[in-house]
Amino acid sequence: MNKIEELLMRKCPNGVEYKTVGEIATNIFRGSGIKRDEVTESGTPCVRYGEIYTTYDISFDSCISHVDEDRITSPKYFGYGDILFAITGESVEDIAKSCAYIGNEKCIAGGDIVVVQHNQNPKFLSYVLSTQDVRKQKSRGKIKSKVVHASVQSIKDLIIPIPPLDIQAEVVRILDEFYKALNQIDEKLQEEIMVRQQQFEFYQEKLSNSFRDVATILLSEIADIGTGSSNTNEELDSGDYPFFVRSQEVRRKNEYEFDETAIITSGDGVGVGKIFHYVEGKYALHQRAYRIHIHDNRISPKFFYQYMKATFLPYIQKNAFNSSVTSIRRPMLNNFPVPMVSLDSQEKFISLMTNLESNTNNLINKIEKERIARHQQYEYYRDRLLTFPKQK
Repeated sequence: MNKIEELLMRKCPNGVEYKTVGEIATNIFRGSGIKRDEVTESGTPCVRYGEIYTTYDISFDSCISHVDEDRITSPKYFGYGDILFAITGESVEDIAKSCAYIGNEKCIAGGDIVVVQHNQNPKFLSYVLSTQDVRKQKSRGKIKSKVVHASVQSIKDLIIPIPPLDIQAEVVRILDEFYKALNQIDEKLQEEIMVRQQQFEFYQEKLSNSFRDVATILLSEIADIGTGSSNTNEELDSGDYPFFVRSQEVRRKNEYEFDETAIITSGDGVGVGKIFHYVEGKYALHQRAYRIHIHDNRISPKFFYQYMKATFLPYIQKNAFNSSVTSIRRPMLNNFPVPMVSLDSQEKFISLMTNLESNTNNLINKIEKERIARHQQYEYYRDRLLTFPKQK
Protein backbone atom coordinates (compact mmCIF):
# COMPACT_ATOMS: atom_id res chain seq x y z
CA MET A 1 0.00 0.00 0.00
CA ASN A 2 1.48 3.37 -1.03
CA LYS A 3 1.29 6.62 0.92
CA ILE A 4 -1.71 7.96 -0.98
CA GLU A 5 -3.67 4.75 -0.41
CA GLU A 6 -2.80 4.92 3.31
CA LEU A 7 -3.96 8.54 3.51
CA LEU A 8 -7.18 7.73 1.65
CA MET A 9 -7.92 4.79 3.97
CA ARG A 10 -7.34 6.97 7.02
CA LYS A 11 -8.87 10.27 5.92
CA CYS A 12 -11.40 9.29 3.26
CA PRO A 13 -12.66 5.81 4.15
CA ASN A 14 -15.97 6.54 2.40
CA GLY A 15 -14.39 8.07 -0.71
CA VAL A 16 -13.32 11.51 -1.90
CA GLU A 17 -15.72 14.39 -2.24
CA TYR A 18 -16.19 15.78 -5.76
CA LYS A 19 -17.09 19.47 -6.05
CA THR A 20 -17.60 22.07 -8.73
CA VAL A 21 -14.99 24.78 -9.26
CA GLY A 22 -17.70 27.25 -8.23
CA GLU A 23 -18.04 25.49 -4.86
CA ILE A 24 -14.32 25.61 -4.02
CA ALA A 25 -13.72 29.13 -5.35
CA THR A 26 -13.42 32.03 -2.94
CA ASN A 27 -13.56 34.45 -5.88
CA ILE A 28 -13.97 34.22 -9.66
CA PHE A 29 -13.49 37.12 -12.05
CA ARG A 30 -12.57 37.96 -15.62
CA GLY A 31 -9.42 39.82 -16.60
CA SER A 32 -9.30 43.15 -18.39
CA GLY A 33 -8.25 43.70 -22.00
CA ILE A 34 -4.55 44.20 -22.73
CA LYS A 35 -3.75 45.18 -26.31
CA ARG A 36 -0.66 43.84 -28.06
CA ASP A 37 0.86 47.33 -28.37
CA GLU A 38 0.40 47.90 -24.62
CA VAL A 39 2.78 45.05 -23.72
CA THR A 40 6.20 46.29 -22.59
CA GLU A 41 9.52 44.77 -21.48
CA SER A 42 9.18 46.20 -17.97
CA GLY A 43 6.38 47.32 -15.69
CA THR A 44 3.69 45.28 -13.96
CA PRO A 45 3.76 41.56 -14.87
CA CYS A 46 0.77 40.43 -16.93
CA VAL A 47 -0.62 37.43 -18.77
CA ARG A 48 -2.54 37.55 -22.06
CA TYR A 49 -4.82 34.62 -22.79
CA GLY A 50 -2.79 33.34 -25.77
CA GLU A 51 0.24 32.87 -23.53
CA ILE A 52 -1.67 30.25 -21.51
CA TYR A 53 -1.72 28.12 -24.69
CA THR A 54 1.79 28.86 -25.93
CA THR A 55 3.98 29.60 -22.90
CA TYR A 56 2.62 28.39 -19.58
CA ASP A 57 1.89 24.78 -18.65
CA ILE A 58 0.99 23.31 -15.24
CA SER A 59 2.40 26.22 -13.25
CA PHE A 60 4.60 29.30 -13.62
CA ASP A 61 6.28 31.71 -11.23
CA SER A 62 7.08 34.67 -13.50
CA CYS A 63 5.46 36.40 -16.46
CA ILE A 64 7.05 36.93 -19.87
CA SER A 65 4.97 40.08 -20.49
CA HIS A 66 4.61 43.37 -18.66
CA VAL A 67 2.41 46.41 -18.96
CA ASP A 68 2.12 49.98 -17.69
CA GLU A 69 -0.84 49.49 -15.36
CA ASP A 70 -1.78 53.17 -15.65
CA ARG A 71 -2.78 52.46 -19.27
CA ILE A 72 -5.13 49.61 -18.32
CA THR A 73 -8.75 50.45 -17.60
CA SER A 74 -9.91 48.65 -14.42
CA PRO A 75 -6.92 46.27 -14.13
CA LYS A 76 -7.71 42.86 -12.63
CA TYR A 77 -4.94 41.45 -10.44
CA PHE A 78 -4.01 37.87 -9.59
CA GLY A 79 -1.44 36.50 -7.18
CA TYR A 80 0.09 33.36 -5.70
CA GLY A 81 -2.00 30.22 -6.11
CA ASP A 82 -4.61 31.64 -8.47
CA ILE A 83 -5.74 29.49 -11.41
CA LEU A 84 -5.95 31.14 -14.82
CA PHE A 85 -8.28 29.85 -17.56
CA ALA A 86 -8.09 30.96 -21.21
CA ILE A 87 -11.75 31.13 -22.27
CA THR A 88 -11.07 31.91 -25.93
CA GLY A 89 -9.17 29.50 -28.17
CA GLU A 90 -8.86 27.93 -31.59
CA SER A 91 -9.81 24.34 -30.80
CA VAL A 92 -12.62 22.62 -28.93
CA GLU A 93 -10.15 20.09 -27.49
CA ASP A 94 -7.96 22.72 -25.82
CA ILE A 95 -10.51 25.35 -24.84
CA ALA A 96 -10.27 26.70 -21.29
CA LYS A 97 -6.67 25.51 -20.83
CA SER A 98 -5.58 26.46 -17.34
CA CYS A 99 -2.43 26.95 -15.27
CA ALA A 100 -1.48 27.90 -11.72
CA TYR A 101 0.52 30.99 -10.80
CA ILE A 102 2.99 30.23 -8.00
CA GLY A 103 5.04 33.43 -8.07
CA ASN A 104 5.02 36.22 -5.51
CA GLU A 105 4.36 39.32 -7.63
CA LYS A 106 1.04 41.03 -8.15
CA CYS A 107 0.11 40.49 -11.81
CA ILE A 108 -2.58 41.66 -14.21
CA ALA A 109 -4.88 39.24 -16.03
CA GLY A 110 -5.65 40.10 -19.64
CA GLY A 111 -9.00 39.85 -21.37
CA ASP A 112 -10.53 36.43 -22.10
CA ILE A 113 -8.93 35.08 -18.92
CA VAL A 114 -10.94 33.83 -15.96
CA VAL A 115 -9.16 33.89 -12.59
CA VAL A 116 -10.19 31.45 -9.87
CA GLN A 117 -9.06 32.08 -6.29
CA HIS A 118 -9.36 29.27 -3.74
CA ASN A 119 -7.93 27.60 -0.63
CA GLN A 120 -6.69 24.38 -2.26
CA ASN A 121 -3.22 23.29 -3.40
CA PRO A 122 -2.78 25.30 -6.65
CA LYS A 123 -0.64 22.72 -8.43
CA PHE A 124 -3.05 19.95 -7.52
CA LEU A 125 -5.89 21.92 -9.08
CA SER A 126 -3.79 22.61 -12.16
CA TYR A 127 -2.95 18.93 -12.59
CA VAL A 128 -6.53 17.76 -12.09
CA LEU A 129 -7.86 20.44 -14.47
CA SER A 130 -5.59 19.01 -17.21
CA THR A 131 -6.96 15.44 -17.02
CA GLN A 132 -8.91 13.92 -19.90
CA ASP A 133 -12.08 13.86 -17.82
CA VAL A 134 -11.99 17.60 -17.12
CA ARG A 135 -10.92 18.44 -20.67
CA LYS A 136 -14.02 16.60 -21.89
CA GLN A 137 -16.10 18.68 -19.50
CA LYS A 138 -14.50 21.87 -20.81
CA SER A 139 -15.23 21.00 -24.43
CA ARG A 140 -18.76 19.68 -23.86
CA GLY A 141 -21.30 21.50 -25.98
CA LYS A 142 -18.66 23.52 -27.85
CA ILE A 143 -18.95 23.75 -31.63
CA LYS A 144 -15.86 23.48 -33.83
CA SER A 145 -15.12 26.84 -35.48
CA LYS A 146 -12.20 29.21 -36.06
CA VAL A 147 -12.75 30.75 -32.60
CA VAL A 148 -14.08 28.78 -29.62
CA HIS A 149 -15.36 30.38 -26.41
CA ALA A 150 -16.02 29.21 -22.87
CA SER A 151 -17.89 31.13 -20.18
CA VAL A 152 -17.42 31.92 -16.50
CA GLN A 153 -20.38 29.68 -15.73
CA SER A 154 -18.90 26.74 -17.65
CA ILE A 155 -15.73 27.11 -15.56
CA LYS A 156 -17.78 27.18 -12.35
CA ASP A 157 -19.59 23.99 -13.40
CA LEU A 158 -16.45 21.85 -13.81
CA ILE A 159 -16.55 18.90 -11.38
CA ILE A 160 -13.25 17.78 -9.83
CA PRO A 161 -12.11 15.62 -6.88
CA ILE A 162 -11.14 17.55 -3.74
CA PRO A 163 -9.25 15.26 -1.33
CA PRO A 164 -7.71 16.64 1.90
CA LEU A 165 -4.75 19.00 1.48
CA ASP A 166 -2.12 16.49 2.62
CA ILE A 167 -3.31 14.04 -0.05
CA GLN A 168 -3.21 16.87 -2.61
CA ALA A 169 0.38 17.63 -1.58
CA GLU A 170 1.47 14.00 -1.97
CA VAL A 171 -0.15 13.78 -5.42
CA VAL A 172 1.66 16.96 -6.46
CA ARG A 173 4.99 15.59 -5.21
CA ILE A 174 4.61 12.43 -7.31
CA LEU A 175 3.35 14.22 -10.42
CA ASP A 176 6.13 16.80 -10.20
CA GLU A 177 8.65 13.94 -10.35
CA PHE A 178 6.82 12.38 -13.32
CA TYR A 179 6.64 15.73 -15.08
CA LYS A 180 10.32 16.46 -14.49
CA ALA A 181 11.28 13.05 -15.89
CA LEU A 182 9.02 13.61 -18.91
CA ASN A 183 10.65 16.97 -19.65
CA GLN A 184 14.13 15.45 -19.40
CA ILE A 185 13.20 12.72 -21.88
CA ASP A 186 11.53 15.32 -24.09
CA GLU A 187 14.64 17.49 -24.15
CA LYS A 188 16.83 14.54 -25.16
CA LEU A 189 14.45 13.57 -27.95
CA GLN A 190 14.24 17.18 -29.16
CA GLU A 191 18.04 17.33 -29.23
CA GLU A 192 18.09 14.12 -31.29
CA ILE A 193 15.64 15.67 -33.77
CA MET A 194 17.83 18.78 -34.02
CA VAL A 195 20.92 16.64 -34.69
CA ARG A 196 19.10 14.79 -37.49
CA GLN A 197 17.94 18.07 -39.03
CA GLN A 198 21.45 19.54 -38.85
CA GLN A 199 22.83 16.38 -40.40
CA PHE A 200 20.33 16.68 -43.27
CA GLU A 201 21.16 20.37 -43.81
CA PHE A 202 24.90 19.58 -43.88
CA TYR A 203 24.53 17.01 -46.68
CA GLN A 204 21.93 19.14 -48.47
CA GLU A 205 24.37 22.04 -48.58
CA LYS A 206 27.26 19.79 -49.59
CA LEU A 207 25.28 18.30 -52.51
CA SER A 208 23.98 21.67 -53.74
CA ASN A 209 27.48 23.18 -53.53
CA SER A 210 28.63 20.67 -56.14
CA PHE A 211 27.01 23.01 -58.72
CA ARG A 212 28.80 26.12 -57.46
CA ASP A 213 31.23 26.44 -60.39
CA VAL A 214 28.89 25.57 -63.27
CA ALA A 215 27.22 28.01 -65.66
CA THR A 216 23.86 29.39 -64.50
CA ILE A 217 20.76 30.89 -66.06
CA LEU A 218 18.30 33.33 -64.48
CA LEU A 219 15.08 31.78 -63.25
CA SER A 220 13.01 34.33 -65.19
CA GLU A 221 14.47 32.91 -68.43
CA ILE A 222 13.25 29.37 -67.84
CA ALA A 223 10.04 29.80 -65.84
CA ASP A 224 6.70 31.57 -65.57
CA ILE A 225 6.54 33.26 -62.17
CA GLY A 226 3.43 34.69 -60.55
CA THR A 227 1.09 34.76 -57.58
CA GLY A 228 -2.41 33.48 -56.96
CA SER A 229 -5.61 35.42 -56.30
CA SER A 230 -7.15 33.49 -53.41
CA ASN A 231 -7.47 34.50 -49.75
CA THR A 232 -7.08 32.25 -46.71
CA ASN A 233 -10.73 32.69 -45.71
CA GLU A 234 -11.79 30.89 -48.90
CA GLU A 235 -10.54 27.51 -47.68
CA LEU A 236 -12.93 24.61 -47.11
CA ASP A 237 -12.57 21.61 -44.82
CA SER A 238 -12.90 19.20 -47.76
CA GLY A 239 -12.55 21.08 -51.03
CA ASP A 240 -11.86 19.43 -54.38
CA TYR A 241 -8.43 20.96 -55.02
CA PRO A 242 -5.27 21.66 -53.03
CA PHE A 243 -5.02 25.29 -51.91
CA PHE A 244 -1.49 26.54 -51.22
CA VAL A 245 -1.19 29.42 -48.78
CA ARG A 246 1.86 30.76 -46.91
CA SER A 247 2.42 27.77 -44.64
CA GLN A 248 3.53 24.16 -44.91
CA GLU A 249 -0.09 23.07 -44.43
CA VAL A 250 -1.94 22.46 -47.69
CA ARG A 251 -5.57 23.55 -47.52
CA ARG A 252 -8.54 22.87 -49.84
CA LYS A 253 -10.84 24.78 -52.20
CA ASN A 254 -13.57 23.85 -54.66
CA GLU A 255 -12.16 26.09 -57.39
CA TYR A 256 -8.74 25.88 -59.00
CA GLU A 257 -6.64 28.62 -60.62
CA PHE A 258 -3.85 26.67 -62.32
CA ASP A 259 -3.39 23.30 -63.99
CA GLU A 260 0.35 22.69 -64.30
CA THR A 261 3.52 21.42 -62.68
CA ALA A 262 4.84 24.09 -60.34
CA ILE A 263 6.96 24.89 -57.32
CA ILE A 264 5.18 26.96 -54.67
CA THR A 265 6.85 29.21 -52.10
CA SER A 266 5.65 31.75 -49.55
CA GLY A 267 5.83 35.41 -50.55
CA ASP A 268 5.87 36.83 -47.02
CA GLY A 269 5.60 35.91 -43.37
CA VAL A 270 7.65 33.55 -41.21
CA GLY A 271 7.81 30.94 -43.98
CA VAL A 272 9.81 33.06 -46.41
CA GLY A 273 12.61 30.96 -47.87
CA LYS A 274 11.55 27.94 -45.81
CA ILE A 275 8.25 26.75 -47.26
CA PHE A 276 8.16 24.91 -50.58
CA HIS A 277 5.60 22.69 -52.30
CA TYR A 278 5.76 20.64 -55.49
CA VAL A 279 2.46 20.25 -57.31
CA GLU A 280 1.32 18.52 -60.49
CA GLY A 281 -2.22 19.24 -61.71
CA LYS A 282 -4.98 21.60 -60.64
CA TYR A 283 -4.56 23.83 -57.60
CA ALA A 284 -5.49 27.18 -56.03
CA LEU A 285 -2.94 29.70 -54.77
CA HIS A 286 -2.89 32.46 -52.17
CA GLN A 287 -2.36 35.99 -53.44
CA ARG A 288 0.91 36.28 -51.48
CA ALA A 289 2.33 32.92 -52.49
CA TYR A 290 4.44 32.46 -55.63
CA ARG A 291 4.13 29.78 -58.29
CA ILE A 292 7.14 28.87 -60.44
CA HIS A 293 6.30 26.90 -63.58
CA ILE A 294 9.43 25.64 -65.39
CA HIS A 295 8.87 25.76 -69.15
CA ASP A 296 12.42 24.99 -70.32
CA ASN A 297 12.96 21.27 -70.94
CA ARG A 298 16.64 21.61 -70.06
CA ILE A 299 15.66 21.91 -66.40
CA SER A 300 13.69 19.26 -64.56
CA PRO A 301 10.99 20.78 -62.27
CA LYS A 302 11.85 18.22 -59.58
CA PHE A 303 15.52 19.17 -59.81
CA PHE A 304 14.68 22.85 -59.42
CA TYR A 305 12.37 22.04 -56.48
CA GLN A 306 15.15 20.24 -54.61
CA TYR A 307 17.78 22.81 -55.57
CA MET A 308 15.59 25.74 -54.52
CA LYS A 309 14.85 24.15 -51.14
CA ALA A 310 18.58 23.82 -50.53
CA THR A 311 19.76 27.24 -51.70
CA PHE A 312 16.98 29.83 -51.83
CA LEU A 313 17.04 30.96 -48.18
CA PRO A 314 20.81 31.71 -48.18
CA TYR A 315 20.34 33.47 -51.53
CA ILE A 316 17.63 35.86 -50.32
CA GLN A 317 19.43 36.48 -47.01
CA LYS A 318 22.54 37.46 -48.94
CA ASN A 319 20.64 39.77 -51.30
CA ALA A 320 18.20 41.37 -48.85
CA PHE A 321 18.61 44.85 -47.44
CA ASN A 322 17.70 43.69 -43.93
CA SER A 323 19.21 40.78 -42.01
CA SER A 324 15.73 39.32 -41.39
CA VAL A 325 13.85 38.62 -44.61
CA THR A 326 10.09 39.04 -44.15
CA SER A 327 8.99 39.13 -47.79
CA ILE A 328 10.10 38.17 -51.30
CA ARG A 329 10.06 40.69 -54.12
CA ARG A 330 9.64 39.57 -57.73
CA PRO A 331 13.21 40.58 -58.76
CA MET A 332 14.60 38.20 -56.13
CA LEU A 333 12.92 35.32 -57.93
CA ASN A 334 13.65 36.62 -61.42
CA ASN A 335 17.37 36.85 -60.70
CA PHE A 336 17.73 33.55 -58.84
CA PRO A 337 20.59 31.66 -60.58
CA VAL A 338 19.80 28.11 -61.70
CA PRO A 339 22.72 25.79 -62.54
CA MET A 340 22.70 24.48 -66.11
CA VAL A 341 23.78 20.87 -65.71
CA SER A 342 22.95 17.75 -67.69
CA LEU A 343 19.65 15.97 -67.14
CA ASP A 344 21.61 12.95 -65.89
CA SER A 345 23.26 15.11 -63.22
CA GLN A 346 19.86 16.52 -62.31
CA GLU A 347 18.36 13.05 -61.94
CA LYS A 348 21.25 11.98 -59.73
CA PHE A 349 20.76 15.05 -57.52
CA ILE A 350 17.01 14.38 -57.31
CA SER A 351 17.61 10.77 -56.27
CA LEU A 352 20.21 11.65 -53.63
CA MET A 353 18.12 14.46 -52.13
CA THR A 354 14.91 12.42 -52.17
CA ASN A 355 16.57 9.50 -50.38
CA LEU A 356 18.30 11.81 -47.89
CA GLU A 357 15.04 13.59 -47.14
CA SER A 358 13.09 10.34 -46.84
CA ASN A 359 15.63 8.75 -44.48
CA THR A 360 15.79 11.88 -42.33
CA ASN A 361 12.00 12.16 -42.13
CA ASN A 362 11.69 8.48 -41.21
CA LEU A 363 14.17 8.90 -38.36
CA ILE A 364 12.47 12.07 -37.12
CA ASN A 365 9.04 10.41 -37.32
CA LYS A 366 10.31 7.53 -35.15
CA ILE A 367 11.58 10.02 -32.57
CA GLU A 368 8.28 11.94 -32.69
CA LYS A 369 6.37 8.68 -32.12
CA GLU A 370 8.56 8.02 -29.09
CA ARG A 371 7.79 11.53 -27.77
CA ILE A 372 4.07 10.97 -28.26
CA ALA A 373 4.24 7.58 -26.53
CA ARG A 374 6.05 9.10 -23.53
CA HIS A 375 3.45 11.88 -23.24
CA GLN A 376 0.60 9.37 -23.47
CA GLN A 377 2.25 7.25 -20.79
CA TYR A 378 2.58 10.29 -18.51
CA GLU A 379 -1.05 11.33 -19.13
CA TYR A 380 -2.27 7.79 -18.39
CA TYR A 381 -0.54 7.62 -15.01
CA ARG A 382 -1.46 11.24 -14.20
CA ASP A 383 -5.13 10.52 -14.81
CA ARG A 384 -4.95 7.25 -12.85
CA LEU A 385 -3.40 9.07 -9.91
CA LEU A 386 -6.07 11.78 -10.04
CA THR A 387 -8.99 9.36 -10.19
CA PHE A 388 -10.40 8.81 -6.69
CA PRO A 389 -13.28 6.71 -5.38
CA LYS A 390 -16.28 9.02 -5.03
CA GLN A 391 -17.67 9.69 -1.61
CA LYS A 392 -20.64 7.44 -0.85
